[in-house]
Amino acid sequence: MDHIPRVSEVLYVGLCWEMGTPKEVTIRRDVLDMEEMIETPLQIYRGERLMMSGSYREGFRFKSSDRDRMFWGCHYKLISDISQSSFYTASGNTIILMDSMDTPPGFVRLQLLTPTSNPNISSSLVLLNDRVYISSSQFQQRSVDFSNNISPHQIFTPHGPCTTSTIASIEADYAHCFASIHWPALTRPWIDRCLRHTWPPVRVLTDIVNNGCHCVPIGSKILSSENQLEWRLSFSQAEQKLVYAMNHTQFLCYGLLKIFLKEVISYNVEEPLLCSYFMKTTMFWIIQAGCIRWCPQDLLNCFWTCFKYLIHCVYRGEFPNFFIPQNNMFLNKVVGHARTSLLEQLYQYYRMGVSCLLHSKTLRSILLPALSSPSFVLHSAEGHYNAVEAIDLVVQREIFSLPFPWKEFTHCLLLLKSIDKLSRLSLSPYQTLTLQYATAGVLTQTAFVMVNNDTCCTHRQVYTLDKTVCNMLKLVARVGSVTQSLYLALYYYRMGHRI
Repeated sequence: MDHIPRVSEVLYVGLCWEMGTPKEVTIRRDVLDMEEMIETPLQIYRGERLMMSGSYREGFRFKSSDRDRMFWGCHYKLISDISQSSFYTASGNTIILMDSMDTPPGFVRLQLLTPTSNPNISSSLVLLNDRVYISSSQFQQRSVDFSNNISPHQIFTPHGPCTTSTIASIEADYAHCFASIHWPALTRPWIDRCLRHTWPPVRVLTDIVNNGCHCVPIGSKILSSENQLEWRLSFSQAEQKLVYAMNHTQFLCYGLLKIFLKEVISYNVEEPLLCSYFMKTTMFWIIQAGCIRWCPQDLLNCFWTCFKYLIHCVYRGEFPNFFIPQNNMFLNKVVGHARTSLLEQLYQYYRMGVSCLLHSKTLRSILLPALSSPSFVLHSAEGHYNAVEAIDLVVQREIFSLPFPWKEFTHCLLLLKSIDKLSRLSLSPYQTLTLQYATAGVLTQTAFVMVNNDTCCTHRQVYTLDKTVCNMLKLVARVGSVTQSLYLALYYYRMGHRI
């Protein structure tokens, strides 16, 4: 089956229907990217940054797509070398040193160099060898307690480095962490390797390095009295940019691995040894190796190459982290009898060849018609007669889900200023559409905040406010959606205006 390009093409098209065409994936990413660009100045003003990560941000829309979020304070400056402290002023900033001395690869201790007023941090400090460190375990527990206190209607529990909560049957992870623009010394060979293999492209690599990494509160699996002080280096932001750098065949192969993991390898397994992060890392290693051709006609071969790499790692008991290969992610996880059982399971699928994909309900529905009829061809989703309507639905679903929860007038002004700056940039069509919808939303919010906070005393002030609000809502009616234009009618009704 792996030698039949036609079956690979059918699988490619079927996965496009299942996971999205190139255009649909682009829309999803552009909308989320624009939302982040609009809100970044406001987040900096408020002193806390937020970044969505996980498969939802990468462009997948599975029912189980995780919507992970990372939070970090803007005033906490992580440095990898003591000399870098000169880049920051001690006033208003808390400087933290990433100490990798005597820690497992991929983990650091966070040494507090300047005082902090944050109670979550100050209550998580531990003295070791006359140095003050932030305990990852205590910090995470404080984060869980804090989340439960501010949202009593939700229940937050620890999950790895995150706090987890379920909203409307959707599980979401929130990671309170620290950000650094300085790459630890252990990651510098990764940069050289990327340049040597020419993947990712230099433009993407530069963007990744300029944005740095994060430290999340979880220690290594090695049993030690000091692993409560260890923090794991997280490259979520870099990984998202690497997924963006994939072509669509690579993206679908990544999704194919995720489906195979969930519906075959880990099906009905309470505590699976493998997770989707291993699938992502497998993709990174295989793409960078440059050993296969990534095109629709070779999709089955691409999957099989990735699957063999995964088996090889389980056989050796070593799964190197893409950024820090010295970090064996199987350590104290995929070991002993559990590793042997997993290897036997994977080897059974290996003996079946790529026909093992038929064990997946999703993939079987795509592949069986192609195997049953040599003339079967699945029409491309992009060439379908209702492709325009489908794209319109994707745009609506993605853009209309954007929230506008801002209640303060200052926040609205900051967002309008951010929108004005972004409107001067060269944007993609879907980024422009997202910006236009956000403009209407922020203008509406600003108008009604002004009305609700009305402190006008004179007739002239009332007239000026009314004129300003009307002009804003008229602009909303011109640039926003049809439903957003109704806000002008609502305002006229509220104020007793005649149209």
